[in-house]
This record gives sequence, C-alpha cells and structure tokens, in this order.
Amino acid sequence: MSPRRPSVNEEMRRRSRERLLRATIELVEERGYEATTLAEIAERAGAARGLVSYYFPGKRQLLQSATHRLMHLELAAALEREPRTADGHELLARAVDCVLGLPVRHPVLMRAHMAGILQAEGFVECPEQQRLAVLLRDSIVAWGSADPEQDYRMLRALLMGAVFALLIPGAPMPLARLRAELFQRYGLRWELGVPPDQAGEAPSLT
Repeated sequence: MSPRRPSVNEEMRRRSRERLLRATIELVEERGYEATTLAEIAERAGAARGLVSYYFPGKRQLLQSATHRLMHLELAAALEREPRTADGHELLARAVDCVLGLPVRHPVLMRAHMAGILQAEGFVECPEQQRLAVLLRDSIVAWGSADPEQDYRMLRALLMGAVFALLIPGAPMPLARLRAELFQRYGLRWELGVPPDQAGEAPSLT
C-alpha cells in the first residue's frame, strides 16, 4: 500500500482537530467545564486520548480554541446572512449583535470561556482566534476605520467587557443597554443588525 499524500494527512488532522473542538463545545454545554474530562472529549470525538494532548497543551487551551471556533462560525454566518450587504455600518452592527448574543445562546460555555481568560494561562492566540480576529477587523475596516489595528483592539476590548457584564451572576447588565452604548459609540442606527426587540426602540442613555 502506497503512503498517503501529505495533503491527505493534513486533511485528516484538520478533521480530527475539528471533531475535538465540536465535542468540547457539546460536553461543556451539557455538563459544565469542571465536570468535563479530556478523556470524555476524546471519546465523544471518536479519537484517541493522546490525540488531545498532541493538539492542545491542556483543557483550558482546548476550551478557548473550541469557543473561538464557535464564535468564528457564528460571526461568519451573521455577516453573510441574507440579505447580503457591503454596507459597513450594517456589517459592524451584525458583528456586535452576534457577539452580544453569545452569552444568551451559550451561557454555560461563555462563562467557562471568560473565566479561563482570567486564569494564569491567559488569552490563547490559536488559529480559531485568528480567524475570528480577521472577521472583526474586516468589520471595523468596512465601517470606515482610519486605524484598523487599534480600532479592532478597542472593539475587541469593548465586546469582551460587554460579554462579562452580561454574564455577572446576580447582576447582569441589560443587553439592550449595552447594545445602545456600543451603537452610539460607533454611530450605528438602532434598527441595524438584529435589535434585541424588533418592535422596540433604543433605551435612553441620558
């Protein structure tokens, strides 16, 4: 039997890695971070336990990569949904709404993810995070940024802060208020993107 071509091996590695990332999301959302083990993730993904360590240094890094992959896929879908648009304000509004909606759609996962960022390992710049960064940076460029790199970093910081505020146990900030603050900062009309209440109006900021 002839050896597999490098491109075939690369595709197999890519698929194995993605199965691990999907399994991580599923199990953390079902059981929580602490109750999920690397062995269970490997079993759910149909992979050998050693394969997890081959791709990821530990469970925290695996969770961050898995969450960044989910965020990238959801953001890409939001930006490309119908009706397709090249309007920079609409694209940035969709990006903001997608990220603000993550704690609503995935509260258990996002709490574990944000808690992990504050641990000693810190923020993981994995391939999935880099794909997410490209989409956010492209959104700020389409909006009309004169300094895309700095404006991307500010947007990322503001969105992370808003997600933290939405997840604070017992004292979460209202999503509509956080959205209104961000939309005001970037000069976005309330009706752009996906307003929290399609029939509602922007809350007063005064």
